[in-house]
Amino acid sequence: MPVLWSLSLSVAILAGQTAPVHGSRYNRLLIRNAMVIEGNGTPASGPRDILVEQNRIAEVGPAARRFQPDAVLEAQGKYVLPGLINMHGHTHHERGGRPMPVDYVLKLWLACGITTVRDVGSDFELTKKLREASREGSLIAPRLFVYPFFGRPRDPAAAVARVRALKEQGADGIKIVGIHRDIMEAMMAESHRLGLRVAHHIGVEETTAADCIRLKTTSIEHWYGIPDAALADGVQDFPPSYNYADEVDRFRYAGHLWRQADPERLRKVLLAMVEAGVAWDPTLNIYEASRDLQRAQTKPEFVDYLHPSLEIFFRPSRENHGSYFFGWTTADEIAWKENYRIWMRALRDFAQMGGTVTAGEDAGYIYQMYGFGYLRELELQQEAGFHPLKVIQHATLNGARVLGQAERLGRVRPGWTADLIVVNGNPLENFKILNPMGADVVVDGKLVRGGGIEWTIKDGYIYHAPTLFREVKELVHQARQQQSAPSRSSP
Repeated sequence: MPVLWSLSLSVAILAGQTAPVHGSRYNRLLIRNAMVIEGNGTPASGPRDILVEQNRIAEVGPAARRFQPDAVLEAQGKYVLPGLINMHGHTHHERGGRPMPVDYVLKLWLACGITTVRDVGSDFELTKKLREASREGSLIAPRLFVYPFFGRPRDPAAAVARVRALKEQGADGIKIVGIHRDIMEAMMAESHRLGLRVAHHIGVEETTAADCIRLKTTSIEHWYGIPDAALADGVQDFPPSYNYADEVDRFRYAGHLWRQADPERLRKVLLAMVEAGVAWDPTLNIYEASRDLQRAQTKPEFVDYLHPSLEIFFRPSRENHGSYFFGWTTADEIAWKENYRIWMRALRDFAQMGGTVTAGEDAGYIYQMYGFGYLRELELQQEAGFHPLKVIQHATLNGARVLGQAERLGRVRPGWTADLIVVNGNPLENFKILNPMGADVVVDGKLVRGGGIEWTIKDGYIYHAPTLFREVKELVHQARQQQSAPSRSSP
């Protein structure tokens, strides 16, 4: 364990106090002398004490010390933030038909400070079981909100029936992907009636952001459909040979779409989204390989933490979604760099108009690992022009608002659920400090390896992030050994 990661344990032990134990929940846990970033966009303040009673934040400030705690976490020199909310996650247990333990995904999320995940379209029955086990505290996992795929009902009546069935089966919301207008109208009316929130991944199909605005979907995922609604003649300028079912075509020419949007029409679309209360979950990280493929393929975390099933899935393939890098060119990357420039500006304009921006990763595709992709999303939102405090608000309170959980999640505030992360250093100075592998920092003029999330607290359960990370490394090591072992034929 790096020295900087073990300081709080050592201080607590030297003071004769009980240090927190990984995986425990306490009647009273005192986090002492922390700098606190509340999550609502206000500046950090401290040092402050935080008293956690079971799964609730009881006190923040000097009053916290008057209680006798069961464990003390000394946080001098550290920053405490609300637990991060991943608004576009997938609880994968396989990739491309090859098994991958779901613990790999769940522990990476927690090690990266993610305490809540909106699962948008994974194995519905499995994710429901994981959701319940997480609620009970019997599984080391973030809190899960389950938004299953809606599918493609044939007519409006079937769409209404599908919404009702998902509600009865325990869905927290619904994810729709590329949908006909009459089907969307029927399903959205029923979703509103039943109180189900809807995340829309808009395909290059009949519906666009204009339909999300008119029907008031909860959020638009990624960015598809937004520039589409701002095209001067309503038709994208694809070459005659274009085939949307061919992912090389699909993603190559997606890199040309933002520049086709009429700026004035786009401004009106963004303003209408704000007025309709449609949030935007941009997932900037998931397409980054399109603008810099070499960077995506050579990430440091791949060395020890990339599961072999995921590694194979990432390779160019006609079968695996998002593995579209056949003959990717300099011109493709240049087009996508321009795409990002306009996309980021539109996202910033949307927020300045009063729109709600959240943070999600969509990892498990396109060279993005779970948790790491989310932390990269924070860096990219800062690149888009957002102040680090606003990025943290996107990642915490804004996510809670879109989930309908703003009265209990997303803030370091008395009465809120005890979802917190304790960070070795100031993430407002450098989001790389959040990386569980640590970051190079300057201490007394010398370059040392520091940073990292030290503790992730979810629903009052306290998890030592480096311990989770070591467990993930061992999972990957074992999977690689199994993959490389010679197969045995039957006698």
